[in-house]
Amino acid sequence: MRFSSNCLSALLTLTLFSVSFAQEKVQPVRMGAGIMTFDTVPGWGLRPDGHSAIGATHGGVVIDKAGNIYTSAKAGVFVFSPEGAVIHSYLGEDYSNLHDIEIRSEGDEEFIYGARNQNAEGIKFNAHTGEIVLHLPYPEESGLGKIKFSPTAITVAPNGNIYLSNGYASNHIFIFDKEGKYLSHFGEKGNGMKQFNTAHGMTLDTRYEPNRLLICDRNHQPKGRLLHYDLDGQFIEEVITGLGMPTSVSIQGDYVSVPDLQGRLVILNKRNVIMAVLGHNPDPKKGGNYNVPQDQWVEGIFSGTHGSFWDASGNLYIQDWNVDGRIMKLVRVK
Repeated sequence: MRFSSNCLSALLTLTLFSVSFAQEKVQPVRMGAGIMTFDTVPGWGLRPDGHSAIGATHGGVVIDKAGNIYTSAKAGVFVFSPEGAVIHSYLGEDYSNLHDIEIRSEGDEEFIYGARNQNAEGIKFNAHTGEIVLHLPYPEESGLGKIKFSPTAITVAPNGNIYLSNGYASNHIFIFDKEGKYLSHFGEKGNGMKQFNTAHGMTLDTRYEPNRLLICDRNHQPKGRLLHYDLDGQFIEEVITGLGMPTSVSIQGDYVSVPDLQGRLVILNKRNVIMAVLGHNPDPKKGGNYNVPQDQWVEGIFSGTHGSFWDASGNLYIQDWNVDGRIMKLVRVK
């Protein structure tokens, strides 16, 4: 077969373009250790044009029974397929600025509970319809007087009681019943053993029976820590210290993932021993920095890790606190 000079030139150009594209394509990065080894999924959660689909993020991640991934951003809540495409969203004032989210199955329905620090409330809404069924404002009946109310974390006990942490203000944790009636509160701001210096994240620790509250004391000095309290608000123990700035906690089986705002994610086992450290950012100017634009994101290195969640296969979805809105998928290596 004979080629003209024009055909040869076009073929050479196409070949060079293909080589250049292949060189520019981001490759997966392997991280972790042992049974907690993961591969990143480059481009997961980006639009077809390569840009972030969600905008500025300061929130959390949860997954419903169908395997869809929900992440909260400044603009609202975005729902992704496991492949990384946006399939739904709840946008606008009613769903904006959800700093922390948890999901619970109740009967045939699934509900998302959220802590809204900028809107001074907790909320509960149907994960599949968006219907808001409960608002939790500051409980004036608590007897604490007029205080700033800036909730950072929310979780739910097996009996339906709701725990809402005033982590950006007084550091009290308020307990409501499932209907939203105020029951009690515990905790206070400080740096003592039974005090919170920013009770930033919280979840129900199902690794133990009876279940406990696992609380991130983010700014405790000299380094951030996790604490256990029982469901009546009684102190149990200091779980682990030296975690940097732990922002939230997510449980799967015997394991817990702990995002650190300084740019990494720590995985603990049931004995609360560190199993792996993922995405550590060695640059002190980038770790814990909200203003890292998308063109400076580095595959496999986090910046302001804020929320995480496990799927049924043990994969992790992680959100950075980020001006352009970064959410990542890590696939567990079997």
